[in-house]
Amino acid sequence: MPELPEVETVRRTLNNMILGKTIASIDIHYSKIIKDLSTTEFKDILIGQTLKDISRYGKYLIFIFEDIALISHLRMEGKYFLKDRAEPLEKHEHIVFNFTDGSTLRYHDVRKFGTMDIRDLNEIYTSLPISKLGYEPYDKLMTVKHLRGKLKNKRVAIKTCLLDQTIMTGLGNIYVDEVLFLSNLHPETIASSLDENDYEKIIKSATSVLYKAIGLGGTTIRSYTSSLGVTGRFQNELNVHTKKGEHCPKCSAIIEKKKVNGRGSYYCPNCQKNKK
Repeated sequence: MPELPEVETVRRTLNNMILGKTIASIDIHYSKIIKDLSTTEFKDILIGQTLKDISRYGKYLIFIFEDIALISHLRMEGKYFLKDRAEPLEKHEHIVFNFTDGSTLRYHDVRKFGTMDIRDLNEIYTSLPISKLGYEPYDKLMTVKHLRGKLKNKRVAIKTCLLDQTIMTGLGNIYVDEVLFLSNLHPETIASSLDENDYEKIIKSATSVLYKAIGLGGTTIRSYTSSLGVTGRFQNELNVHTKKGEHCPKCSAIIEKKKVNGRGSYYCPNCQKNKK
């Protein structure tokens, strides 16, 4: 699944290629990706609009037009491709934005889980889907006090909490494993058992991991590859994720894997002891 660094890589790539383009028409081949609007309404709002900027919050891409925003979530395997209009439509290209210059932006999604929402510019952060999200790890508002308030009553595994985008947005399965390793926390540690030092480690580690992954273009594992041929390199920097049976880079113990609330979780049993 594309996570925050992958989405940021897509944002930066598209920002360099499609700003200033105007939508001439839209081809919709799978309408369920569009939320709360009919295909006719979706087209009426967007056709004729010129793209001014592309922003991001958490794992959401935010396409800023003249007076509205298109909020896109890639979910499991969503990708964007820029192609010439003459190129034939490929399987799984569900939404095609045709620009006035003859190029097209194509939304490709094998599983069809992606979503697109239209919002007024002044409602981007105050309405769903963005308004339900927590702060990003490096947001100045993501303080120890704030995180303590979110976790102090949570009688569930810390891994489950960090995957909850309403608590801290931007971390997915890969990056949570890496953050917990750097924080010396077992993925099954009950969140309410954490102390001030643990909160500080989580924020610091999450910020460090995401910044490093963004700098390396994200992580490419299994079927996910960023759009337009961009492939992340952070998979070469992983400490524990996918490393079952290998030696821990800190202590040389053997990395283990187990399911935590249904998610495959990698950890060092020596460096990440479970708090009782």
